[in-house]
Amino acid sequence: MSALPDPAPPPVASLRGVAKSFGAVRALRGADLDLYAGEVHALVGENGAGKSTLIKVLAGLHRPDAGTVALDGEPVAFADTAAAMAAGIAVIYQEPALFGDLTVAENLFIGRQPKGRFGLIDRAAMRRDAAALFARLGVPLDPDRPAKGLSIADQQLVEIAKALSRHARVLVMDEPTAALSGVEVERLFGVVRALREDGAAVLFISHRFDEVEALCQRVTVMRDGAHVSTDLLADVTVDRLVRRMVGRDLGAMFPKQEVEPGEVVLEVEGVTREGRCRDVSFTVRAGEIVALAGLVGAGRSEVVQAVFGIEPRDAGRVRVGGRELPQGNPRAAIRAGVALVPEDRRQQGLLLDLSVMRNATVTRQRSLARFGFLTGGAERRAARDWSARLNVKYGRLTDAAGTLSGGNQQKVVLAKWLATDPKVLIVDEPTRGIDVGTKAEVHRLLSGLAADGVAVLMVSSELLEVLGMADRVLVMREGRIAGELDRAEATEESVMFLATGREAAA
Repeated sequence: MSALPDPAPPPVASLRGVAKSFGAVRALRGADLDLYAGEVHALVGENGAGKSTLIKVLAGLHRPDAGTVALDGEPVAFADTAAAMAAGIAVIYQEPALFGDLTVAENLFIGRQPKGRFGLIDRAAMRRDAAALFARLGVPLDPDRPAKGLSIADQQLVEIAKALSRHARVLVMDEPTAALSGVEVERLFGVVRALREDGAAVLFISHRFDEVEALCQRVTVMRDGAHVSTDLLADVTVDRLVRRMVGRDLGAMFPKQEVEPGEVVLEVEGVTREGRCRDVSFTVRAGEIVALAGLVGAGRSEVVQAVFGIEPRDAGRVRVGGRELPQGNPRAAIRAGVALVPEDRRQQGLLLDLSVMRNATVTRQRSLARFGFLTGGAERRAARDWSARLNVKYGRLTDAAGTLSGGNQQKVVLAKWLATDPKVLIVDEPTRGIDVGTKAEVHRLLSGLAADGVAVLMVSSELLEVLGMADRVLVMREGRIAGELDRAEATEESVMFLATGREAAA
């Protein structure tokens, strides 16, 4: 962790007493933040704490109802995002939005391409300037490559290069590592450190405290739309930050109940999907939580998609309660009592433009209908019931699901599937991108479902989650099951040895 400059310079950007409401929902109530040049500042808080609204105010997307935004001590009022960008503020979102049919260089300079003679775009200069930006970042990206097909990590680097080209002094990074592998995270961190050394003020939003500790010098905690504390990272512990974030004692983060497993509910035998997974076999019993662990690209998500029927199987069988499921038929899987909470809740789990109510009840509309007609009252009662059970925070049930925080979106996806009363619940990265308080709630929910006799199959990249919640751990490597560990013998070392092919060293 780098030492802070002493004494600290005045902030490049500051927000004081910022408030913002959306109808009856108070998203911000007196938020404060100071960002300094040459420093990475972490912003942490539960989903719904107001972090996203705060950065949208800073980026000019929302205008505050009260409070001030200042740059170099002078109050500013951004009319839109273009005005904020012109003032030197850039935001790198978790899922960048590039134009896939354009080249990397064209995406970098879209709307402000260098011009040559007769006002024509100077493509040679554009490629040259793009190459210089990537050289400055230390990343070998080809300016002529189409943006379509770039990894999330490379898309984020294009956005960072775009910010550099605009001479941004304040760089906001919203959950930038959520979809990155370990190698990609390290490369991103190297770029961020280089930006900090060049004097940029970086705001880093993350739920991963190991990343905050590795990268940041200062940390601000928000709760319920308000500022709670700001500290030098060296002066505060993670436990203290967590208590400030949630405003309550979380108790056990992994409240796993001891359950005697029942009969085998899910049987997977020799499942193969060419180029993705090979000869995968396992069982899950009633009341048991089985985790699929392994490195990114090991084939875990591909296996559960083949089990559910999203991906066709080239070979193998799947049985639920002794009855074989037909090939590539998710409807048959649902009828048999299988539910899948996918890894990408926004693309695969929710209809973002539809209401919270409609998303929470979409799997039950046939059973809620009377004489073939679905009434708003029945739908509303069912949605309100499940939202209350899972403690979903929303303004109105008629609000679009896309307006919810990430953790509350995940709860709506869970509500949708739990309403089907499943025998087998498959959860792929159930706590990715959600805060520690919501993580504890999801863990408690999974443990309670297992205690009620549901067979739970969980895919997770978080080793602590795997070790804390699983009765058995199936470790995948290169599309195959590399080994099985029961709860007593599973450790970080034993899982990683299997995941990396170092069983002999174990």
